[in-house]
Amino acid sequence: MSAAEYPETADIETSSDDYAGRFSGPIGEWMLGVQEQIALKVLSDRPGATVLDVGGGHGQLALPLCHRGFKVTVLGSADSCRRRIQGVVDEGLCKFLVGNVVELPFPAKSFDVAMSFRLLPHCERWPTLIAELCRVSRHAVIVDYPTTQSVNAFAPMLFGAKKKVEKNTRAWRMFGQGEIRQAFRQNGFSQLSLRKQFFLPMALHRMLNKPAFSKTAENLCRFLGLTAGLGSPVILKAVWDEDR
Repeated sequence: MSAAEYPETADIETSSDDYAGRFSGPIGEWMLGVQEQIALKVLSDRPGATVLDVGGGHGQLALPLCHRGFKVTVLGSADSCRRRIQGVVDEGLCKFLVGNVVELPFPAKSFDVAMSFRLLPHCERWPTLIAELCRVSRHAVIVDYPTTQSVNAFAPMLFGAKKKVEKNTRAWRMFGQGEIRQAFRQNGFSQLSLRKQFFLPMALHRMLNKPAFSKTAENLCRFLGLTAGLGSPVILKAVWDEDR
């Protein structure tokens, strides 16, 4: 089956150099660093785990995980999705496969951890994506998503300004905490933990382009509890109910 025939192929764009440009320069490196630090902390209880990264051709987590000893497999919707992770694939640190991101070509419980970043808000069949991640995981599923319980609630009104800043931004959906919790619980993953990445919108940080200011502002918001209450995007870890 060709990528064009797959029902969901948003990862082709998120794995592109054009998309990576959103995280270029010091401000982008800082934002990715925040995400990486949280993700590594979430995975700290499973050193060296087998990890399936669905739609992870952007390499934002596959690369640091490979270099820290995790056994990573990336599934992409097209062969072009491997470009940004080709180095670790060539080194034998990572496997890359082409396949359907909402019909994963793996048996049940094939991986210790299944994860997907940058895909959920662009995936029309997101409940199916969550169900498939849960199916192939032996222990935990980790995803990220923008939430309505945040400053992002005003995002629809600011989409025009966001597009001017980011140039290549696309329409995306936000999620309520309840609908995400329900989707995981329906698949036997009801032990949920949430970590919020930023209080201020990421587009604002890009527009200001002042990493030192952004870091200080976000540290203050985290200290005051604003990020824990109203932060976004959310990094969610869901643990299989029988893994106690």
